[in-house]
Order: sequence, then structure tokens, then C-alpha cells
Amino acid sequence: MPTRAWFPTLIYHQPLLSAGLDRFNTALADECRSLRDYDAAGRRWSEKNYPGGYTSYASLNQLHKFSSTFAGLERKLTAHVRKYAAQLDMDLRGRTVAMTDFWVNIMPEHAAHSLHLHPLSFISGTYYVATPRGCPGLKFEDPRLSRFMAAPPKTATARPANRPHITYPAKAGHVILFESWLRHEVAANRTSAERISVSFNYNWS
Repeated sequence: MPTRAWFPTLIYHQPLLSAGLDRFNTALADECRSLRDYDAAGRRWSEKNYPGGYTSYASLNQLHKFSSTFAGLERKLTAHVRKYAAQLDMDLRGRTVAMTDFWVNIMPEHAAHSLHLHPLSFISGTYYVATPRGCPGLKFEDPRLSRFMAAPPKTATARPANRPHITYPAKAGHVILFESWLRHEVAANRTSAERISVSFNYNWS
């Protein structure tokens, strides 16, 4: 092969479990909404920093230590994180992999999440709880974009791996993992129903 791919950006996307997620997600969505009702500090923070939506990111951001439901979800997510880290050829022999942050995101109509990354962690991700038909997916930016000096635009039929952005559809019951330095965003929710997800960070020691 005269041309080979190097320095890939790997994104992991899998169902959390092989079966039984509908009932689990229904209960989890109820708990997320109850958390919003309880979390006055989070609602105040969201009014200023997450217009139209709710996140517990700045108030209740260690939900795996707060709720048995989220603690159980943490254990399932950690298994996926370890599998993903192995695919990245990360040497974690004798190391501890631990969730550091775990928070709720509720996006009603018009709420959006601007471009950002997750500092002070090595793997981040999202688990989708409720994803109404037509709700926005998770859009990733090519990490080399700022270095594309004098590069021409890509063709309309460019292969996904060669595009400057890629969007993964939001699908309830699925977990998506990525390295924490990868910038991403969620476009405005154009549906009348709430898009609910939980996001998390992992570190190692």
C-alpha cells in the first residue's frame, strides 16, 4: 500500500448491555428528572451557563457516589472503558482506572452544548438515556483542524475518516467513549422532547 493511515483518532460506540435496557433507561430518566428538581444550585448554574437546559456538572458531578443507580451504571461503564483503553494500546498493567466525574445533562428544545474538551482526564464519554427521534448527535472535530495550513476543502463525497467533523447519532442505551482531548459539541435540540444523557470522565493512577 503506497498510502497508510497513522495517528488515528479512535472513538468507541457500543450498547451498554446486550439486553434489558428499556426498563433501565426509563427508571434512569425518572431519576435524572428528579435530580433536576432537587438540584437548585445546578438549575441556577445552568441558567447562566447552559441556557435552556440542565446539567449537574457544577453541582452534583459525582453521581456514582450519590446514588446506587449511578454506582451500578459506573461499574458497567468501567468495563467498556477498560476495553477501549486496550484498543488504544494503553499500558494500564497494575494501574487503577477510576471514574472521577459523573453528571446529568437534560436538553429540552433549543438547548445546545458548545464545542469543548475535558481537561484533567484521559477518557471521557456519554451514556444516552432518552433520545427522542430527530434529537442531535455528538459532533467531533478533527484534532488537526487548526494545523490545516493552506489546505483545500474536502470533496462532498469525502470518506468519513477524511472529513473535518463527524457526528455520531444519539441512541438510547449506547455508550460512546473518546480520549478527553478530543473536542466535541452537541447542536441545538430541534425536537419538543427532552434529550437526556449522563456524561463522565476517567483518570488513572
